[in-house]
Amino acid sequence: MEYALVTGGSRGIGRAICLRLAEMGFPVLINYAHNEAAALETQKMVEDKGGKAELLPFDVSDVGAIEKALEQWQDRHTEDFVSVLVNNAGIRQDTMMIFMQNEQWNDVLKTSLDGFFYVTRYLLKGMIMHRKGRIINMVSLSGIKGLPGQVNYSAAKAALIGATKALAQEIASRKITVNAVAPGFIATDMTKDLDEDSLKKMIPVGRFGQPEEVAALVGFLASPQSAYITGEVISINGGLYT
Repeated sequence: MEYALVTGGSRGIGRAICLRLAEMGFPVLINYAHNEAAALETQKMVEDKGGKAELLPFDVSDVGAIEKALEQWQDRHTEDFVSVLVNNAGIRQDTMMIFMQNEQWNDVLKTSLDGFFYVTRYLLKGMIMHRKGRIINMVSLSGIKGLPGQVNYSAAKAALIGATKALAQEIASRKITVNAVAPGFIATDMTKDLDEDSLKKMIPVGRFGQPEEVAALVGFLASPQSAYITGEVISINGGLYT
């Protein structure tokens, strides 16, 4: 059986992606680091719609925890593999660079960039063996345009864009695609501290996006219809930056 793994899948965009992939027929592995209650709620939402979901807790910046969790899962699922990986886990710790602490730099890069590397490297083996896979990396407008106060987040997401393009070329012949989705302002917990009324005046469509709109794009990239798309960064930002 082919599974989908969504890192940071308990809330916001990650939750919407879990629901979308489950609707497509994938049993979903919901990764989370700390918020078990939110992950259980996401699992229930998937199951209430007739889908299948399992919780897979680990910190994406901890290579030991990742490998232990994935090895234990594989031991329980000897005939299964993860064919769709959505590297969604990410954190923001915004501040001007002159005031940025070492931990604020390191934590943001570890979550987005190290998490991508550790999780993807482990799961690539199964995808290559089965000659099938979809890797979708959640990046950001910040990684394309750069945003003040987000030097750490912009650096992490820009690096992930470069990694997406390089890995796509490495494994395209194995029928594995690698793409990135770059949301702009999406109405989630990560943006609840922003001044939405002011910011939406800058957005041509005049509003923040919804997690379900991002999930629909991810679902397409996870589908067989996207087999000829790889190494791409697709923005979903309401026309804010093109």
